[in-house]
Amino acid sequence: MIGGRLVNGLGEEVPFGVDADAGVADPLVRAAQVSLGALGILTSLTLQLEEAHQLHRQNWITHIDWVLEHFAELIETNRSVDFYWYPRSDLAQVRMLNKPGQEPEITPLGRLKTDQTGPNYQIIPNDRMLKFEEMEYMLPLDTQLAAFQQIRERIKSRHRAQVGWRVLVRTIAADDAMLSNAHGRPTMTIALLQNHTLPYKDYFDDIEPIFWDCGGRPHWGKKHTLKAPQLAEMYPEWESFQQIRRQMDPQSVLLNGYLREILGEEAI
Repeated sequence: MIGGRLVNGLGEEVPFGVDADAGVADPLVRAAQVSLGALGILTSLTLQLEEAHQLHRQNWITHIDWVLEHFAELIETNRSVDFYWYPRSDLAQVRMLNKPGQEPEITPLGRLKTDQTGPNYQIIPNDRMLKFEEMEYMLPLDTQLAAFQQIRERIKSRHRAQVGWRVLVRTIAADDAMLSNAHGRPTMTIALLQNHTLPYKDYFDDIEPIFWDCGGRPHWGKKHTLKAPQLAEMYPEWESFQQIRRQMDPQSVLLNGYLREILGEEAI
């Protein structure tokens, strides 16, 4: 997103970025890229797009130990890579996405489950028919897999019998959006998933402090227990966003209960 228009809390239409002839250096661009709905109602967007392209997707079933040993190389050599870990079997499913002809030489030691090529908008998404609960944290990539190893050991020792779903690990490039989970750092995400019919709260509550200790930032749209004081310490431009928010919505008419909790008392 490089521009657009917002209707702010005063009912005014505010252009920003290239729509305001301010370019991408406009601070409102970086605030609006992850605004949580707190800056106004977006009525138009100007997007900078990449040309449509084909992707080759391979899903491999292998042991988690192979993944942990080779994950740094997989990150380095693939356009995109992620994996699911299955706690009850200690197996993993590695997904590799590359443009055709640009696949790396390294392939997981295991069974090829999926091998397909097609338009990027068809190859990347996964259909989700089952309901589930999820907690996802974004951690500095330079923590490597230390956080995952701690979580793996904790799940196997305390929660293996109750965890009916998998754990997802993926990587995200750094960006400069003010409240982006990947602000200022290459990022690795770890997501806990649990079938919606099974208990999840004790499981999530037990793992969440490991995320905190490893410098994790919670996904804004998934389960977490943090409030504004803790969140403010995680984002270098937190106060810059708050200043823009107060300018855009001085009477806080755009805030709901959740936003008041995570943006702080000063937002009321």
